[in-house]
Amino acid sequence: MLKDHAKIIHAISVSGEVIGRKKLQKMIYIAKKMEFPFQERFQFHFYGPYSEELTLRVEELCNMGFLDEVKEKKGGYYQYRYTLTEAGQEFLGENSVEMPCLGDCLTDINDQNARFLELVSTVLYFDNLPEAEVREKIQTVKKSQKYTDEEIDEAYAYIAGLKTKSRQMFA
Repeated sequence: MLKDHAKIIHAISVSGEVIGRKKLQKMIYIAKKMEFPFQERFQFHFYGPYSEELTLRVEELCNMGFLDEVKEKKGGYYQYRYTLTEAGQEFLGENSVEMPCLGDCLTDINDQNARFLELVSTVLYFDNLPEAEVREKIQTVKKSQKYTDEEIDEAYAYIAGLKTKSRQMFA
């Protein structure tokens, strides 16, 4: 049971810190689509792929004192910042997680803004469809975001780059 918790702790550890619940959701989803062994199930939600299991695990990790969640007021909304605690580092030391290259991928993903990650994760969610249909879906389900063709092209190029990075894990 705690192996899946350890993977989340490891992900945050290699990322340094993650700013935003939505961003954390997208980071884990994208990493899972890059074939890193995250077990959380995702469903399509208002902001793209979302996992209630991940939300609960993060909450449990905060309650256990392994993650620090800081709620910050930013303009008209609250933002959450996640970092590893000392207890979390000790837990990771006792429950090692083998995911080579995860740090490279998550650092890269963490450097992107949440809007772009929402697009990337949406493209990946519909990756079983032909590209033309994915583009059509994005214009339908993400209409309010007004993604341009150039942004969608960037998302596809970004995904290709991440796949190259994550394949190094299996080399």
